[in-house]
Amino acid sequence: MTDLRLPRVNRVLIAGRVVRDFSLRYTSGQVPVAMFTIAFNRPVKATDGTWGEVAGFVNVLVSHRLAEQCAERLKKGSPVYLEGRLQSRKFDAAGGNSRTVLEIKADQVQFLDRRDEDEPAPPGESTPRPVEGDLPF
Repeated sequence: MTDLRLPRVNRVLIAGRVVRDFSLRYTSGQVPVAMFTIAFNRPVKATDGTWGEVAGFVNVLVSHRLAEQCAERLKKGSPVYLEGRLQSRKFDAAGGNSRTVLEIKADQVQFLDRRDEDEPAPPGESTPRPVEGDLPF
């Protein structure tokens, strides 16, 4: 076999909805972390030629300030777009069984729900403005 060098690419982009409410936790070093699950749909073609959707679920891990922002803004049903990387983690489950999970470690989260008109945006977070005129590309 030849020495094929693969590019080191590990990037995930996904949109979905938060499956259940979650809480913010802190590591022993006082780093805020949050883990939540999102549901997403993907189109599938049935044997009869019709199209449908199949739901999938994936766990998402966020930390530091992003974890605090997610805990403030996300709740069950919230639409979200996120970018991050896949990571695997081992842990000991009940009964002494070792388990491995694959999850997304998010480094960017975009909240897709609209804020109430009366609720101000947090400091440092601007409201998107419509673009007028020609786009620069």
